[in-house]
Amino acid sequence: MSAKNRLLALVVLCAAQVMVILDGTIVNVALPSIQDSLGFDRSSLAWVMNAYLVGFGGLLPLAGRLGDLVGRRRVFTIGLVAFVVASLACGLATDPVVLVAGRFLQGAGGALASAVVLGMLVTTFPEPAEQSRAIGAFTFVGAGGASLGTFLGGVLTQALSWHWIFLVNLPIGIVAAVLAPRVLARDRGVGLRAGADTLGAALVTAGLMLGVYTIVSAGDRSAAGTAVTGALAVALLAAFLVRQRTARTPLLPLRLFGSRLVSGANLVQFLMVAAMFGFQFLTALYLRQVLGFDALRTSLAFLPTPVVIAAVSLGLSARLYARYGQRSVLLTGLAAIVAGLVLLGGVPADSGYLTHVLPAVVVMGAGFAAAMPALTTYAMADVAPGDSGVASGLFNTTQQVGGALGLAVLARLADAVAAGHRAAGDAPAVAQTAGSHVAYAVGAVLVAGALVTAAVTLRTPGAGRDATPETVSQQAEHPAGRSVEV
Repeated sequence: MSAKNRLLALVVLCAAQVMVILDGTIVNVALPSIQDSLGFDRSSLAWVMNAYLVGFGGLLPLAGRLGDLVGRRRVFTIGLVAFVVASLACGLATDPVVLVAGRFLQGAGGALASAVVLGMLVTTFPEPAEQSRAIGAFTFVGAGGASLGTFLGGVLTQALSWHWIFLVNLPIGIVAAVLAPRVLARDRGVGLRAGADTLGAALVTAGLMLGVYTIVSAGDRSAAGTAVTGALAVALLAAFLVRQRTARTPLLPLRLFGSRLVSGANLVQFLMVAAMFGFQFLTALYLRQVLGFDALRTSLAFLPTPVVIAAVSLGLSARLYARYGQRSVLLTGLAAIVAGLVLLGGVPADSGYLTHVLPAVVVMGAGFAAAMPALTTYAMADVAPGDSGVASGLFNTTQQVGGALGLAVLARLADAVAAGHRAAGDAPAVAQTAGSHVAYAVGAVLVAGALVTAAVTLRTPGAGRDATPETVSQQAEHPAGRSVEV
């Protein structure tokens, strides 16, 4: 593939990823307008977000395996088209049911498109230094897109209407879908006969969907109902693991977890993302409800994050990896996230944006941008080419489930602590800030755990105590003992 086509392929893959990530956050600021326009009640309004998370998180592993079986380019294009059609349905929705159904379809299309992106990225850019730059760009659109979504949601809703937070996807998605068959390398896959594992697909999809549903709806249901659906989700996922041990061609080959790099990278990401999702949610509430920021000002308060992520991911990360090694930069990035969360743990209840929030946003954005490309490389380095789609889907699934679980737990913890302070007579702002302090502290502990895990597990065989992009891609060995070049 020519350098020009590789660049266009990167643009197409990143465009699809930024749409998928944006739609996970762009809705937040527009929810009050959607409620007023379509007549959602308070409890059902949450499903504008939840339907997307359920569809996306539940289908990622299946989507990744389908990419290996029928071709990653085909699955990517189908997902992109489904996402565009669903975005149109959401943008034109005049009924709550239509909007929620459209959001679920958006999540499903997003899962098909994003589950195979990493697999195509590492095969399109096999040369280590070039791959590092490509993954840096991918990290920027992923991490920066999440922060930018909040900003764009406020701007589009205020300047036009909430409909445009969905309709804005159409021109991007249509261009990407037209270009995809022309610039992405064609791959045939190994064929459905090589192992569709229908039973495994049904078990993991049902288990993940039910699990994500249990997490995101816990606050709106009884404890007994949450326990029942949670237990059923665990049972389905346990049955899925048993099935993977006995299936002739498993959907998720358990041999992947025999790789120290794959297991370590996914665990590190789970802990890190759990804290980061909680940070965004809690900080937005602090700005809105404690400092009294409006929607647009809150969006602007988060704008430094994508700016910093762009500067590090696109300009510095590749050079830092080449000079210091990916492992060193990864550990430094995780330490920066811990420092940012500790700084937020001291935010006051009156005026803390410039003194606490802004420095934390900058430090955590830089830390995330430094850590994520290295983590992505480690997650894909020890994977055979035939498993790259399912490994990519696994990495994305870890991100979504970790984020949903972290957000649910940290938000619930902050609410419980705040309720205790209000019962003791503290002012609402003081009580909410106290709850946030505890949640930030727990988030810092989670990322500290990610730091220790990375230090212990993410050591490339034969690379000593550190690894450069070249040693990660050239020296990582397949569990079966066969060297893998990514």
